[in-house]
Amino acid sequence: MGAAGFNVSMPNKMKVLDYLDELDDSAKYTRASNTVVNKDGKLVGYNTDGLGYVRNLIEHGVELAGQKVTLVGSGGAATPIAIQLAQSGIREISIFARNDQYFVQAEENVNYINNEMKSFGVKANIFPLEDKDAFRREVAESAILANGTSLGMKPLDELSIIDDTLDVLRKDLIVTDVVYNPQKTKLLAQAQEAGAKTINGLGMMLWQGALAYKLFTGEDMPVEQVKQILFENDRF
Repeated sequence: MGAAGFNVSMPNKMKVLDYLDELDDSAKYTRASNTVVNKDGKLVGYNTDGLGYVRNLIEHGVELAGQKVTLVGSGGAATPIAIQLAQSGIREISIFARNDQYFVQAEENVNYINNEMKSFGVKANIFPLEDKDAFRREVAESAILANGTSLGMKPLDELSIIDDTLDVLRKDLIVTDVVYNPQKTKLLAQAQEAGAKTINGLGMMLWQGALAYKLFTGEDMPVEQVKQILFENDRF
């Protein structure tokens, strides 16, 4: 088709690796690709999700230095977020994942941060999401709670990483979601009710897209123009 490249969304960010010719380090280390560039017929995978997520936090005035983060998920969106957060000045990250066949991915992420990224001085912990006591404790010690799963995204918009019996949300907690459809997920509605600061996935989508645009075209994306066209009524 002669396309400059294409983006890949959940749940195909890991599966697409089997079809690529080369991987940039951003895709290699996160074992997922959301941006594929066509370089003279050779498909090269990149990952802009982690940088997009962190840029969105910064745009919202979130302080990362010295903070502890609780992240739910270990898939194609959560993995680059975990790796990028570990490079962004945080001191500790606790990763929760369902205790199923994909739990090994979360273990690999934690081992990679603790062993291959020692120079960043970040402590990474892993817990099964089913361990409610651990979840309650880790969130209580964290400044940020991040959902890196598809829970809350249509058609799963009635679901949340927090069930109605789990009282973990508080006013000084920042709650983020990678989901942008709907803009207010059940998790973010729960967080708003508790008085927490909430950040949806729209900004992450914008900034990862800006990075992908640069890879596709070699030019900077007109971010302000894109904001006006796509998200005129949304706050970033």
